Amino acid sequence: MTIQRTLSGIALSAALALPAVASDYLSTTTRFTDDNADAATRVLFVPENTTIAVEGWSDAQNKQVARAAEIEAFDGSAAQLTTLVAPDGTKANHLLLAGVGNPAELSRFKAENLGASIAAALKPELDDVVFDTRLIKNPGIAAEISAQVAHGIDLRNYRFDRYQSEAEARPQTNYQFVTASADIAEKHYEDYRAIAEGVFVARDITALPGSDGYPEAIVKLAQKAMQGLDIDVTVVTPEQVNEMGMGLLESVSAGSQHGSYLLAAHYKGSDDAPIALVGKGNTFDTGGYNLKTSSSSILRMQTDKAGAGAVIGAVMALAKQQAPVNVVAIAPLSHNLISGTATLPGDVVKAGDGTLVEIANTDAEGRLILGDGNWFANDKFKPRAIANIATLTGSKVGALGTGYAAMFASEDDLRQAIIEAGKVTDEKVWELPLDGYPGIIDSPLADIRNIGSPGTQAGAAFLKHFAGDTPWIHIDMAADAMVSSPTGIHPAGPTGFGVRLLTEWVHQLNK
Repeated sequence: MTIQRTLSGIALSAALALPAVASDYLSTTTRFTDDNADAATRVLFVPENTTIAVEGWSDAQNKQVARAAEIEAFDGSAAQLTTLVAPDGTKANHLLLAGVGNPAELSRFKAENLGASIAAALKPELDDVVFDTRLIKNPGIAAEISAQVAHGIDLRNYRFDRYQSEAEARPQTNYQFVTASADIAEKHYEDYRAIAEGVFVARDITALPGSDGYPEAIVKLAQKAMQGLDIDVTVVTPEQVNEMGMGLLESVSAGSQHGSYLLAAHYKGSDDAPIALVGKGNTFDTGGYNLKTSSSSILRMQTDKAGAGAVIGAVMALAKQQAPVNVVAIAPLSHNLISGTATLPGDVVKAGDGTLVEIANTDAEGRLILGDGNWFANDKFKPRAIANIATLTGSKVGALGTGYAAMFASEDDLRQAIIEAGKVTDEKVWELPLDGYPGIIDSPLADIRNIGSPGTQAGAAFLKHFAGDTPWIHIDMAADAMVSSPTGIHPAGPTGFGVRLLTEWVHQLNK
């Protein structure tokens, strides 16, 4: 079968067009230099137990700063941030002291969160801000911290404001980082910028309302976002989903005017067997005939496509980094509504691999589309590993809240790599057991059913069935896809959870 690789006739208003690069999301500029510069606002990175002294300022001016820092109990501890009025006679108005603790021990995510805190503290109308890293004695460490802080600023400055008739002005600040190893900082920042662009795409995909972010629209938006990248995009249309026998994926959209699609985005940066990232893309979830009855829950159901956003964003990031990896993002896309043609509880549906599945609950739909996504990955790409990521189960939220995503893994190398990636990015995972639940998805009617107890393990067991013998890992990110108020590197709204985690995980595996 020839799979369609292009789409036409998808109409989207200009207001909803997805930006293609970070410059379309951000109005700020970032550069790195070894030349000192003046600006009305200066940020000074201060290691702990370090005498504060700004080069070019007099002893009296520096003593004034040191005295003000003492009054404010600023000691350079990691992530500490204090705003001071700059001394008279300098060209600055405000001085932000940013503590970096022991620079050699400052973690990546703490530096990124420091950047986010700085972004939140700065006024958006500022024209120029200078970041001075020269109190950090090791130039290489100063360069890395500069790039990480800049990355945190970018992530916090993102806005999803396409539906606001008078959106608040975005920051248009020029950020200049003064560091002895400016070229090293620039290179690090380019890699982080690639990740940021992937996060922005994932956030946009997650945020689109259900009536605008239906499967076909997400395909078009993803295609635009990946234009110009060395990514081979394959699109499976609803007709082809049917012809290929992916009945699980097809069934979830049976009640909608928008049929199910599957998008595969393949970046081949090496000749190794690919790593498949399969992300849930249920573009809106009413629950089907097992209708969601909580108004607060159903209101957030555009976030049910966050897994698809995560895998698309991760492959984009790796391609922009020109990473030496072979990776494919697979996003099964559905629209779970109710109508006279919708799948009924108790129906039996045939999966792409031939498994007959009892649909015991139409609100357990994510595992259905991922099941066919896993089969497609194995059938078309023969991957060396499959990673599933999804807002899959409410049981995960009950078990772990939002502090950790749940994780299941079949192999030690996959497990250790994702744990390490979670520590690096602060998108933390906690492994739940899968052994010890025999028959958890057995069905008296069909081969298997799509629910069981406990719920998080049942979802994982279902996905593992369709991964077959391929090494497999699953990340249940339920409730991690959106925040109601600004938190760290996240403005209010979608987080893009999983892009940074999966990008780092692929790098860890590639080591």
